[in-house]
Amino acid sequence: MKKTLLLSVVASTMIMAGGDIAPVEPAVEAPVVEETSGWEANGQIVGYTQTVDEFGKGEIFGDGSTYSALGVQMGAVNKDIIAGIGAGFEVSAIMQDDLLFDDQTGAGFYGTGGNAGTQSAGLTQAYLTYGLGNTSLKVGRQTLPMALSPFAYSEGWQVFKNTFDAGLIVNSDIPDTTLVGAVVTNANRSVGPYLNSGSFNQINAEGDVVYMLTAQNKSISGLTLTGTYYYAPDMFVTEDASVLWADAKFNISDYSIALQGGTIIGAADAIAGGADTVAFGAKVGAQFSMFDTSFGASVAYSSVDEGTVGITNLGTGVKSPLYTQMVLNNVGQLHAKDSDYLKVSANVAAFAGKLVVNYGMAVEKRDGNGVALADGAGASPYEVDVMYTQGLGANTKLFAAYVLTDADIDGQDSNNFVRVWARYSF
Repeated sequence: MKKTLLLSVVASTMIMAGGDIAPVEPAVEAPVVEETSGWEANGQIVGYTQTVDEFGKGEIFGDGSTYSALGVQMGAVNKDIIAGIGAGFEVSAIMQDDLLFDDQTGAGFYGTGGNAGTQSAGLTQAYLTYGLGNTSLKVGRQTLPMALSPFAYSEGWQVFKNTFDAGLIVNSDIPDTTLVGAVVTNANRSVGPYLNSGSFNQINAEGDVVYMLTAQNKSISGLTLTGTYYYAPDMFVTEDASVLWADAKFNISDYSIALQGGTIIGAADAIAGGADTVAFGAKVGAQFSMFDTSFGASVAYSSVDEGTVGITNLGTGVKSPLYTQMVLNNVGQLHAKDSDYLKVSANVAAFAGKLVVNYGMAVEKRDGNGVALADGAGASPYEVDVMYTQGLGANTKLFAAYVLTDADIDGQDSNNFVRVWARYSF
């Protein structure tokens, strides 16, 4: 109940756990308006499946615990239709494979549960663009990247990315600084790993739009400073909701250091027993080469207090901007609410692809009142992610993941989860 208080601030809901290797977010810069004309077509075909034994309640690739789908997406972009005005559109369709897994009744966060039988098709993007000097404008149904909007962004783990009805303006007149403003009105609901693309809903329960302002500065070599503010009028009925978030990344040679932190404001004065949420995180990493092979490693830590609203992507309710985000630790907000969380990650270029191994655990998990949970009550849930990505030719990408989780609850088995997808782009 508490999470949904601000969940609709900036878009749709997701109820199925998800997550893959986090995409590399682009720098927040004004898009370049090219002088080309004509429509350019694009599209992708995706085969997607995931299965889970749900802590021993089901079985891997069994009925009721397996989801499988085929998705087709087609679009076109024209960057200069007339007088510098561009446009783009995209249609998406997803069909669930009920012929293979016809008993889609698994329950719980990890199962397929309420996702059974949902198939969808619809217009997922439709926008206009315009550029003038160092300012660009994009209005309509579109994706929002995490680099510009860390609390309302399009996630990439599902079959197709979720999208928003929004107006986005980007300006880079100030040296080494990019300003981004957004007004978000509606968003499509992503249910499970597939996209309910025909359903777009208001982002604010009170019917108001949500406003966002992001500023990014790169005046110091190697240092990127980003600050974001969201404002949702009357989100808590008697109180407005606000999100303040800051991120600092410093890269020198093959090493990186990052800090993040912020707060969600509004619940404390609007809800009996409500509390504003405060969080911070840190990450150190390195990337190096040895024996003609690329290696990488990082350590991340986050701490989120017992505020009413968790630190999640408010556009979906699934992922978060926290450095400790993993594949399944969003289930039950294990790292995004009332917890201190540690994540260790390593990657290596192997077998013509990239292998990533993550280990994460809740150093301390609290009960919502600031009291640490005791052993046997889910005090130290841990997760191991083993993920492999490989490009097959110029247009095809294959992804496979195995995830082991253990909630440290007396009498409960560990959980085994497998996700595989193949994506052909054209």
